[in-house]
Amino acid sequence: MKKIGILYGEEKDFPMAFIKKINDRNIEGLFAEPAIIDKVIQGRDDGYDVIVDRISHRVPFYRAYLKNAAICGAAVINNPFRSAADEIFFNHCLAAKLGIAAPKTVIIPSREMPPNTVPASFGNLAYPLDWEGIFNYIGFPAGMKPFSGGGWKDIYRTTSMEDFFHKHSETGQSVMLLQEEIVFEEYYRCYCIGGEKTRILSYEPQSPFHLRYQVDFNPSAERLAQLESIALRINRYLGYDFNTIDLAIKEGSPYVMNLGNPFPETGIEQLGEENFEWVTETLAGLAIEKALSAKAHRDNLTWGEFIKRAVTKQPLA
Repeated sequence: MKKIGILYGEEKDFPMAFIKKINDRNIEGLFAEPAIIDKVIQGRDDGYDVIVDRISHRVPFYRAYLKNAAICGAAVINNPFRSAADEIFFNHCLAAKLGIAAPKTVIIPSREMPPNTVPASFGNLAYPLDWEGIFNYIGFPAGMKPFSGGGWKDIYRTTSMEDFFHKHSETGQSVMLLQEEIVFEEYYRCYCIGGEKTRILSYEPQSPFHLRYQVDFNPSAERLAQLESIALRINRYLGYDFNTIDLAIKEGSPYVMNLGNPFPETGIEQLGEENFEWVTETLAGLAIEKALSAKAHRDNLTWGEFIKRAVTKQPLA
């Protein structure tokens, strides 16, 4: 019997709809259910051929569970080793190496020392930093946000050197990005599933959360093809089964704004019924495909081009 589990938190509409999509197909020898964990024993298979992960970024216990499941052969969506390593700064570095337009970005050490460190822990860090070089590279106005992501939280707009230092003083132990401001005319969120299928949605990040998808920039067929090509290329290098990539249009040119969101929003109230249906149906199809093709006692995870090329000593691009 092939078994698909989904691991989730407070959300309910999407997990239940996903399970129903799979079970309604009545595929002999295959069913889906909420993943149930009653114990996690090292190297022991708990019976799931596929696990869709919606919550491990918030629950470290779940992430450890998923890594153990992957070692035992489960196809985890998304690869927990990849999602655990994800951060905005690395993703922007990757975009730069691939020649994809992105905001100029630098990383800033935390204002306060991390736990279990002392001043001597930072002997390799120049003091002061080359602030003049940093500000000349980025320019003002600029955006500042946590380097590892976290949604639309703890985001600052800085307008001068003095304003930057004032706002940076509020960030505590958070490592931050300072980033070129992109004043865009259009903004799109690209859902990528299975490395091949995309759905490109107009998105307004400055609107209230429940209204951000309630906009239509009416992109041409050429624009959609351009956005899809960029999104799929990035996603192939990152190696995500389920991801969103944000692209902004400035003076007619696309800039990648957020390359990796392996836990994208799936709420029907935010996405609307049509988009919710597409995401649910497409992800269910991917999970079924992985369950039927998974090989016992093998690595059934998805690995991106970045990792594959590193292992085989190929050039990045």
